[in-house]
Amino acid sequence: MATSIFNPVTVVTGASVGIGAALARVFARNGHEVALVARREKEMTLLATEIAVWAKHKPHVIAADLQRSDAPARIAHELLGRGLEPAIVVNNAGFGLHGAAAEIDRAEQLAMIDLNVRALTDLSLRWIDGIVKHKGGILNVASVAGFMPGPGMAVYYASKAYVLSFSEALSRELEPLGVRVTVLCPGPVKTEFQLRAGLDLKSPPPLLGRTADQVAQAGYDGFMAGKRLVIPGVGNKIVSLLPKLLPRGLVLRTLESYQRDRGRRAENRRKPR
Repeated sequence: MATSIFNPVTVVTGASVGIGAALARVFARNGHEVALVARREKEMTLLATEIAVWAKHKPHVIAADLQRSDAPARIAHELLGRGLEPAIVVNNAGFGLHGAAAEIDRAEQLAMIDLNVRALTDLSLRWIDGIVKHKGGILNVASVAGFMPGPGMAVYYASKAYVLSFSEALSRELEPLGVRVTVLCPGPVKTEFQLRAGLDLKSPPPLLGRTADQVAQAGYDGFMAGKRLVIPGVGNKIVSLLPKLLPRGLVLRTLESYQRDRGRRAENRRKPR
């Protein structure tokens, strides 16, 4: 096994807030040197300063917009310049949009695919040699949405289905090389994701909802244990199985109604009182 002249680092994308920030904290808490990657440099700098108080290593901060096709190459160049080589890649960056696909801005939906699918694929494959060298792995954040079609958030659900399928297949392919690949599929989490998607910030149902910290801890524990799939919470595990047990038409109608209600609640909250 060849050794590396570079220091191993855990790269976490979408690390400015929410699940990404929580994942950065849990990896740092367990002794990993972390590189934070997101668009918002100010938020990442504050997070890095917070982590540096109690962690073994102060996180590196790399400001990058992963919707840009050249972002992965720029991140790789930045890491190389700092003498770092990814041993673990945590692909958390992503966003959703609520509404009928034919009515939402097409450019925004294509940008969602660029981030949720293209960037994740690039970053999953870009450092395989180094990941093998360091006996590391890849943790990709999908969603329970990846198990079903989602009228009302069609492109988002489809993008997470890709992440789920790609990650499971990659796990099988890289297992002989000693590389672990885990896909984390949380249910509803109250974060800025809802605002970006055009939804309200109402707390999710108790049986389905988890905090960002709970999701991050479950993802870390599952990844370190070499699990291929992690679904935090019994309720979400049940939801992931329903599309296999119920008629497809019923699943489509149920999800369409669910997304319509979510959109109506968000619209009512935005109306002046």
